[in-house]
Amino acid sequence: MGKILVIAEHDGTSLNASTAKCVACATAIDNDGVDIAVLSADGASLCQQAAALAGVARVLKVDHDVFSAQLAATLAPQIVSLADGYTHILGPSTTFGKDLMPRVAALLGVAQISDIMEVKGPYSFLRPIYAGNAIVTVEASAERKLVATVRTASYRAVSSDGSAAVESVDAGADFPTHTRLVEIKASSGDRPDLQTATKVISGGRALASEENFSLIYSLADKLGAGVGASRAAVDAGYVPNDMQVGQTGKIIAPDLYVAIGISGAIQHLTGIKDAGTIVAINKDPEAPIFEVADIGLVGDLFEIVPELEKQLG
Repeated sequence: MGKILVIAEHDGTSLNASTAKCVACATAIDNDGVDIAVLSADGASLCQQAAALAGVARVLKVDHDVFSAQLAATLAPQIVSLADGYTHILGPSTTFGKDLMPRVAALLGVAQISDIMEVKGPYSFLRPIYAGNAIVTVEASAERKLVATVRTASYRAVSSDGSAAVESVDAGADFPTHTRLVEIKASSGDRPDLQTATKVISGGRALASEENFSLIYSLADKLGAGVGASRAAVDAGYVPNDMQVGQTGKIIAPDLYVAIGISGAIQHLTGIKDAGTIVAINKDPEAPIFEVADIGLVGDLFEIVPELEKQLG
């Protein structure tokens, strides 16, 4: 049995890429083998996906109907019941992990470390503060269990050439009854998921309306990219808030990030600092986004974007 337990994120059918990135962080802490807990209603297929991740020693298959809704209130007690024998419990720094892992830490009576971006030692980590403007070294006590979230934008997913054992575990937690799933509202479509897309096109307040955001969708579809937005665009009502990129939105690390009509406030830059290539299109040559962009185009987005799409064929 490994010393580190990673909590799998999934949609009931497929593992989220964040899980493979958490395993990458876990193996940097201890490469003797990592365990993954898959909590679901029927996790056979999910466990096979988890077992294939390189560096995984064992997959814990925990099936229960209550896990068909991935609610932190019901997942956390089960994770605590699995915690014996583990020194570290890791989850992704995604919406899922940010909701779940603090509950796990509270039930275990320990403090959580958030956004691990580099491992310096078994209990020593780097994490960002001040919207990513500073990086601090955090030291945790080896005397207590360590609960943490992993900044998935800082890690590459491990390969899928492993062959870990899968072990069924009875769901034995005392599940709370005060929380229930009422409704899930999620965007639909064929575009790649924003948090896992290798290419992302984002629009800002300069689009000026919800209707004009169609320029972003059209270009993204041409490139096979995910679609994001600045906080200003979300606050203005152009797009839903699940598309927000930045410190208070989604932290992403695509190979290509195109910022269109985005000035580049610090909270937005925090969300894209790990992107491979950043392209900025803005009519203001003094916009902060150009300070981090690898390629910058100064001009009217309403002229540049259609021309760019035309050139793409």
